[in-house]
Amino acid sequence: MKNLLIKEMKLTASPCTYLFLLFTLMTFIPGYPITLGAFFVCYGIFFTYQSARECQDITYTVMLPVEKSQVVKAKFLFVVLIQMLAFLMFVLFTLVRMFLLKGSLVYITNQLVNANFAFLGYVLIIFTTFNICFLCTYFKTAYKFGVPFLIFSVISFILVIVFEVLHFIPSLTSLNDVNFKTAQLIPFAVGVVVYAVGTFVSLKISIKRFEKVDL
Repeated sequence: MKNLLIKEMKLTASPCTYLFLLFTLMTFIPGYPITLGAFFVCYGIFFTYQSARECQDITYTVMLPVEKSQVVKAKFLFVVLIQMLAFLMFVLFTLVRMFLLKGSLVYITNQLVNANFAFLGYVLIIFTTFNICFLCTYFKTAYKFGVPFLIFSVISFILVIVFEVLHFIPSLTSLNDVNFKTAQLIPFAVGVVVYAVGTFVSLKISIKRFEKVDL
């Protein structure tokens, strides 16, 4: 597994996957739907799967003395590592906004989603959507990735709209406060649980589907 993961990181991964981690900096943009930063991180991962198909990476990998389930696990682990690295960057930038830049007028008057713990929960939900919609569908054929990404894109944009609307509900205004509010921990906790369970389930489904693929 270790060697397969190293292969994913050094050989299979597209440079765009690492470059698109910089989209986490969108956390600092006022008056912008910053949850789109999570979408672009996943878009960067998409480039790795695009490059892998052109290079026949799946065919090469299954020819190695490893089980097909290990191939899926290695690719999932790579995705999770990229997402968790991005998440740590989101956390860092969110803390900077909440505690060092909370007095900035552009953030106080911002009507869109602010960087706080609720926002971090939203990020995890978008990552989960990618793992379920894209990865599960991709491993059904281990070749087609256009439609899976389109499905993810549509659902993630709908989620972004939902996240932007939530804090306009009178009882949920604290979700968008520039300062920490206990209520923000609810979507954060939901995001953590959804990500953990959703990613695990999508891994199991992907393994079962990939076992049936005739390469």
